[in-house]
Amino acid sequence: MLSKNLVKKLNDHVNLEFYSSNLYLQMSSWCEAKGLEGCAAFLRAHAKEEADHMERLFTYVNETGSMAVVGNIKAPPTEFSSVSDLFQKVYDHECSITKEINGLVSASLKEEDYSTFNFLQWYVAEQHEEEHIFKLILDKISIIGEEGAGLFFIDRAIGGMLGKK
Repeated sequence: MLSKNLVKKLNDHVNLEFYSSNLYLQMSSWCEAKGLEGCAAFLRAHAKEEADHMERLFTYVNETGSMAVVGNIKAPPTEFSSVSDLFQKVYDHECSITKEINGLVSASLKEEDYSTFNFLQWYVAEQHEEEHIFKLILDKISIIGEEGAGLFFIDRAIGGMLGKK
């Protein structure tokens, strides 16, 4: 049985993962509107992955005899100044998710809830991968540049990353 503190923290994270899914879905729409179909497809797939992360947490909370709760999810932003701005925001968001996961891990250790600690290790590894992928994307954007045909090559490179995770 989870403590009330961990139930609250895990439910907060359920909602954070749900927001992440909505954020990436909205970002995919922005990309599609700009003709960046590869980026749009990549972000749409990532939105589905974040929804899976949310469901995994949701299931865990319920399996412990507690009740998972979906709260209000704020609307994500709809405008970005450039593709580099968009992916910088994704990277920053993933870094904030890592910080939240680390807080959950710390709380589970403090409460000596080793089952939750063990469950959260998947998220720890996942966040390492997420930060790495989005840092690579930012590096590609920096190398290619957004001027002229650069957006075409960025879009193609990011679209080519689909399914490689």
